[in-house]
Amino acid sequence: MPEQDLGPPQATLLNTWARQWATFREQRENQVFLALTLLIGALTGLAVVAFIVLTEHVGMRLYPVGSTPWRRLLVPIGGSLAMGYLLYRYFPDARGSGVPQTKAALFAREGKITLSTVFGKFFCTSATLASGIPLGREGPAVQVGGGIASVLGSVVLASATSWGVLRLILGNDPLFQVPQYQLVNPWELVVYGILGVAGGLVSAAFTQLLLRTRQWFLKRPKKTVWYQPVAGGLLVGAMGWFVPQVMGVGYSYVGNALNDQLALKLMVLLLVMKLIATAISYAAGNAGGIFGPSLFLGAMLGGALGGAAHQIFPAYVASPGAYALVGMGTAFAGIVRAPMTSVVMIFEITRDYAVIVPLMISNLVSYFIASRIQPEPIYEVLAEQDGIHLPTGGGRAPKRRQVQQVMQPAGDCVKADEGLEEVLAKIGQGRQRAWPVCDPSGVIGVITLEQLHQAMQEGEPKKQISDLMDFRSFPHVHADQSLDLALDRMGATHTDLLPVVSRADIHQLLGVVRLHDVLKSYGVEEGTETRMPHDAHWAR
Repeated sequence: MPEQDLGPPQATLLNTWARQWATFREQRENQVFLALTLLIGALTGLAVVAFIVLTEHVGMRLYPVGSTPWRRLLVPIGGSLAMGYLLYRYFPDARGSGVPQTKAALFAREGKITLSTVFGKFFCTSATLASGIPLGREGPAVQVGGGIASVLGSVVLASATSWGVLRLILGNDPLFQVPQYQLVNPWELVVYGILGVAGGLVSAAFTQLLLRTRQWFLKRPKKTVWYQPVAGGLLVGAMGWFVPQVMGVGYSYVGNALNDQLALKLMVLLLVMKLIATAISYAAGNAGGIFGPSLFLGAMLGGALGGAAHQIFPAYVASPGAYALVGMGTAFAGIVRAPMTSVVMIFEITRDYAVIVPLMISNLVSYFIASRIQPEPIYEVLAEQDGIHLPTGGGRAPKRRQVQQVMQPAGDCVKADEGLEEVLAKIGQGRQRAWPVCDPSGVIGVITLEQLHQAMQEGEPKKQISDLMDFRSFPHVHADQSLDLALDRMGATHTDLLPVVSRADIHQLLGVVRLHDVLKSYGVEEGTETRMPHDAHWAR
């Protein structure tokens, strides 16, 4: 009986389509790239529109104007508690603003942002903001857009498409209706300088409160992470009971301040309450950004200071709305540390060149003061608190020898819960003089033979290795850093071995770099009479 011709076993319809698509993509690479870029922009624009619609319209239904105080109290608490559980259980990378996480994806994760993170960021941020938590939507939109693209190619074209979709759906009206700016008297520039001083102080206070509070929350037991966000919800609810204007993003009140429609006392009250509520809500782990809140704080600060100055010198000082406008840029420059971006942003709102001079004066003063009080920018510290070490301007050395050229597999790690006697019994006879220390979270430090002997001499043999470690700061390098830096850190920490860790997670051990291998890469071989530096120098 003749066999039937069943055809090639792998010639399925799916494989045929895949081959056809691969061929088409190779032949039409530019066209495919262009189409994907347009699609990325369109989807990002739709995501921004959805953020705006959900956070504003749903929020108006959950706690409408004139609603009972109980509603304003319970909605933020319930929303933050529910989102806290979802963030802890399903979407751990969706916390915070999303800007540090997006930078980490670009620099340390090959541009990859998972689909679950995109979904979690969009849903959790929308629900968090809709429940009245006073955070921003701009930072999360960055992470959602970056996740949609994973890696942007033609950023300009994608941005243009996103802007087109946004305007097509929401119209071409500006975010804020701003009256014509006018400098009443040249002496007003002094008042704008004072606004810069106040903006720098407020920016530094906001940044330090947020960072210190967040560090406190990060030190709490891991089992408390899922309900930590309720601290922000409870605070916002309590404030909203008495002052409903503190809830939500608050852009409508920014518009009122710009048009001289808010009382001086209310602006001062909202400045203080919003600063505290935003810092605590973010620090507690709610999903949302600080871009929008920085504009709100600046508008209230500028409006309050301008209002006070206008009452004292009505003939020489413009209306409070002008100062609220400049204050937005002032706070943004002090918090985000982008003074020129702030100038461009405010100019885009007003399209008035007259605002540039007072804005630059106020911005630069705010930037100077804030950077002196809080030297590290807020996004960099937030990333470091999460164990993400992003490269700085001098962080990479592409033309010099790098750690990745000599790094070796880590081999065995000393366990953090082992006792000193137990460790010495296992490693005391070998030639190696330093070892990475690991716990379930990953690498947490380096232990040297000298440290072990010293601890034993101090009469503490029952101590565990973890008792000798500083979990928050330990010597390490990244694979893209220079060998010069590795040598400096070896000398500073008196060790001949450093863990090589991921920029995206400081506890992820990629390998180790040893002094012997570094010297060998420079052509220096250790002979029989060569001693490790610690044998001579470290012992002194």
